[in-house]
Amino acid sequence: MKKIPIKPQKELKIKNIAGFFKKIVNSYGTGAKIDCPKIYLGKEVYVVILEDEKD
Repeated sequence: MKKIPIKPQKELKIKNIAGFFKKIVNSYGTGAKIDCPKIYLGKEVYVVILEDEKD
Protein backbone atom coordinates (compact mmCIF):
# COMPACT_ATOMS: atom_id res chain seq x y z
CA MET A 1 0.00 0.00 0.00
CA LYS A 2 1.41 3.39 -0.92
CA LYS A 3 1.96 6.04 1.74
CA ILE A 4 -0.46 8.94 1.51
CA PRO A 5 1.09 12.30 2.42
CA ILE A 6 -0.60 14.25 5.23
CA LYS A 7 -1.27 17.97 4.79
CA PRO A 8 -1.03 19.64 8.23
CA GLN A 9 -4.18 21.65 8.95
CA LYS A 10 -5.65 23.35 12.01
CA GLU A 11 -9.24 23.52 10.74
CA LEU A 12 -11.52 21.45 8.53
CA LYS A 13 -14.82 22.76 7.16
CA ILE A 14 -17.25 20.25 5.65
CA LYS A 15 -20.88 20.90 4.76
CA ASN A 16 -23.77 18.42 4.66
CA ILE A 17 -22.24 15.94 7.12
CA ALA A 18 -24.44 12.87 7.64
CA GLY A 19 -22.60 12.00 10.87
CA PHE A 20 -19.21 11.20 12.29
CA PHE A 21 -17.59 8.88 14.79
CA LYS A 22 -14.32 8.65 16.67
CA LYS A 23 -12.36 5.40 16.75
CA ILE A 24 -8.88 4.21 17.70
CA VAL A 25 -6.68 2.92 14.87
CA ASN A 26 -5.72 -0.72 15.52
CA SER A 27 -2.96 -2.83 14.00
CA TYR A 28 -4.05 -5.25 11.27
CA GLY A 29 -1.34 -7.47 9.79
CA THR A 30 1.40 -5.12 8.60
CA GLY A 31 -1.00 -2.16 8.36
CA ALA A 32 -3.73 -0.53 10.40
CA LYS A 33 -7.52 -0.27 10.38
CA ILE A 34 -10.48 1.38 12.03
CA ASP A 35 -13.87 -0.26 12.53
CA CYS A 36 -16.69 1.34 10.61
CA PRO A 37 -20.43 0.56 10.67
CA LYS A 38 -21.43 -1.37 7.54
CA ILE A 39 -24.12 1.15 6.67
CA TYR A 40 -21.20 3.14 5.25
CA LEU A 41 -20.06 0.38 2.84
CA GLY A 42 -19.57 1.88 -0.62
CA LYS A 43 -19.63 5.45 0.73
CA GLU A 44 -16.84 7.99 0.37
CA VAL A 45 -15.31 8.65 3.79
CA TYR A 46 -12.62 10.84 5.33
CA VAL A 47 -10.20 9.77 8.04
CA VAL A 48 -9.25 12.79 10.14
CA ILE A 49 -6.04 12.44 12.15
CA LEU A 50 -6.18 14.45 15.37
CA GLU A 51 -3.31 15.90 17.37
CA ASP A 52 -2.77 14.28 20.78
CA GLU A 53 -4.94 15.98 23.39
CA LYS A 54 -2.91 17.90 25.95
CA ASP A 55 -4.34 18.18 29.46
